[in-house]
Amino acid sequence: MLKQQSGFTLIELISVIVILGVLAAVAIPTFVDLSAAAEQASVDGIAGALGAGSALNHANNIADDAGLTTTTAVTAVGDCDEVEDTLAGGLDADFTVTAAAIVGEGTAVTCTVALTADAAVTATFVGFGAAP
Repeated sequence: MLKQQSGFTLIELISVIVILGVLAAVAIPTFVDLSAAAEQASVDGIAGALGAGSALNHANNIADDAGLTTTTAVTAVGDCDEVEDTLAGGLDADFTVTAAAIVGEGTAVTCTVALTADAAVTATFVGFGAAP
């Protein structure tokens, strides 16, 4: 009587290896270089933080001008570069803000923040002028 063998044939094993190779060839390029997307996302996040800080500082300035009691001091903002002072701890050296002038208290200007290492990676935010 012949002994029954179990397992995979050589053809089945080669088929699985070929399928895995095709999947790897399709998937790996998608995940290998995500650095450009990560850089853009970080600049977008910084722009959002700068815009929010500027808007909060502007609201605080309005409240202060109206004579309301505020718990935080108004940060003076005369250009886009000074908006980074509205963030606790300031802005990391990896990012650069354009120094466009903001004319007058409460004036809104579109400002640009860029990645210092790659000036082509940019995002915009709205900066508001403020005078304590």
